[in-house]
Amino acid sequence: MARSREPLINLFFYRAFKWSVVSPMLHVYFRGRIYGAEQVPRSGPLVVASNHASYFDPPILSSCVGRPVAFMAKEELFKIPVLKQGILLYGAYPVNRESADRSAIRSALNYLEQGWATGVFLQGTRTPDGRITEPKLGAAMIAAKAKAPLLPVSLWGTEEIVQKGSPIPRLVSVTVRIGEIIEPPTSGKRDELEAVTQKCAAAINAMHDLGR
Repeated sequence: MARSREPLINLFFYRAFKWSVVSPMLHVYFRGRIYGAEQVPRSGPLVVASNHASYFDPPILSSCVGRPVAFMAKEELFKIPVLKQGILLYGAYPVNRESADRSAIRSALNYLEQGWATGVFLQGTRTPDGRITEPKLGAAMIAAKAKAPLLPVSLWGTEEIVQKGSPIPRLVSVTVRIGEIIEPPTSGKRDELEAVTQKCAAAINAMHDLGR
């Protein structure tokens, strides 16, 4: 039987990091605005599908959703000792971006079985303007296998946070918009996966176009 709550150590780390670092930075430094928080199911498996433009996106997104979100992270990050321990506690799991990584999909499904939300960047990598132009089928595939609903989320403004050559985050405005739940594909057939993926991408881009 699937557990309905996350491991206590992960909850402790998530809440400590959220309230001491992420939330103050988002609301004060980035003057963050959040719309649609009431759309988020408070429990049960959930696939959070988002655009991606910055390394700051995972903690910002998890904080705004209001519950821990396990994210796929590029496997290179897990070779850095201190960072590895931190992101593991925060629910991250490695993915090989150069191939179809079945172990990453299994990890996502394991988190969903435990009642977590799992986050998937719909394009699989960062885009320069935050818009989704080539969505991948991963989020829909995971949702179909887990029979978990998808939650489209738009992050606006995060592409401006990091300036090349500077270690200090830029003082920019960030807006997060959370859309309505999208039901998972009823099967793993490619046409169904593509239909749901396109629906997610359209919802995210439409929210992104609203701007600040």
